[in-house]
Amino acid sequence: MELLNDMALFVAVVKAKGFRHAAEAVGMPNSTVSRRISALEKAIGLRLLHRTTRRIELTEAGQLYYERCKRIVDEARLAHEQLGTLLAQPTGTLRASLPVDFANTYLAPLIAEFAGRYPGIRFDLDLTPRLVDLVAEPFDVAIRMGKPPDSGLIARQLASLSSFLYASPRYIEQAGEPRHPLDLAQHACLGFRTGKAGTWTLHRGEESVAVAVDGRFQLNSAGLIRRLSSLDQGIAVLPAEIVDEEVAQGRLRRILPDWEGPSTPVYAMTETRLLPAKTQRFIEFLRERLNR
Repeated sequence: MELLNDMALFVAVVKAKGFRHAAEAVGMPNSTVSRRISALEKAIGLRLLHRTTRRIELTEAGQLYYERCKRIVDEARLAHEQLGTLLAQPTGTLRASLPVDFANTYLAPLIAEFAGRYPGIRFDLDLTPRLVDLVAEPFDVAIRMGKPPDSGLIARQLASLSSFLYASPRYIEQAGEPRHPLDLAQHACLGFRTGKAGTWTLHRGEESVAVAVDGRFQLNSAGLIRRLSSLDQGIAVLPAEIVDEEVAQGRLRRILPDWEGPSTPVYAMTETRLLPAKTQRFIEFLRERLNR
């Protein structure tokens, strides 16, 4: 890298036709420019410039070296400019692993909005509940709900989604509406297999209640929990973003409205902190929209 910097400095001296003007152009003391060009000549083993009190002239070796260096410096400058353009308008294929239910019910319109904002990006999206291997598999990013397991991956929290209790109007009509979290012990509750078996912890301000619940269904799919709840099979605790459509259409309604379930964190997982522009912009976009 030091050699490349000295090559760029040599090109600047030749273009400026002198050390003083080159030093002014690069914002460096004249003595430093002269010393670094002398060190470059010593490293090469050839004199590149004839120096006089009024001007400099290229030696034969200097002319050849200048032509090569100028091409290298121009290529490096072009590379920086192109990378700047990519950052402003990223392109390429974004390969992302997404949670099935959250992607279908909530992320889909956000992805469509992002695609409209960045027309140069193509999308290869894998919807799966499994934890993909970001090291061995060709994914740029994986979006995951819930606290990620300890690993060597980089986890960036995008949001924390509040969870509430929902049931269908018909279920409430048949089973009655709970008035306090402890009443849930008498109801059919649809639970996540990954949660603490048989226990829901609900919050109201500083107050917290842990209640033993039971039900015929233990599932690992928020989408199926939502669907079964709308089919009158019991009470569910889900993020509002998952059930917006069912609530709007009257298939589900919120119960115990003063109480809140455990929040669900959403993470973007990557193998490295050094991200291409397409991935960086996607993560930033989701963080902005999920926190809106």
